[in-house]
Amino acid sequence: MYAIKRITLSFILFSPVLACAASGIVVQTEREMYEECSAFSQAGMRECLAKKAEDSQMALQQAEKKVVSALSKWFEEDKYIKESKAKFAAANKEFIRYRNAQCAFGSSLSGGGAGSVREIGRLGCVTELNNRRAQQLLDAVSTVRAR
Repeated sequence: MYAIKRITLSFILFSPVLACAASGIVVQTEREMYEECSAFSQAGMRECLAKKAEDSQMALQQAEKKVVSALSKWFEEDKYIKESKAKFAAANKEFIRYRNAQCAFGSSLSGGGAGSVREIGRLGCVTELNNRRAQQLLDAVSTVRAR
């Protein structure tokens, strides 16, 4: 029975990743993720959301690599490429600050809820924001013309 649950959980968790590969980043809202992961116990829900957060971090890192690659091959003067790369690095730092502050605020709305409730809220928030950022980055460089 445990093996069946594990296989089912793996399928549920990897489905969005497969969809990402086919048609871009799948951006589920926190509410959609909670509904999907609520099929499990509280510990299972946390595990489900932790996996989604991990996958979203990998999607974000892949998008960041694509941005750097697109900028490196950009059909533009070197000074503009350098400027864009510097602004991209600064934007990434600010995104991390924003994501951490926003998700801390969101998880604080659980009030006196147990620590696991706060963590579940934080994981959902991190996942959604990472996926939104990854899609935003890919959209931003979609029109960058290569040399």
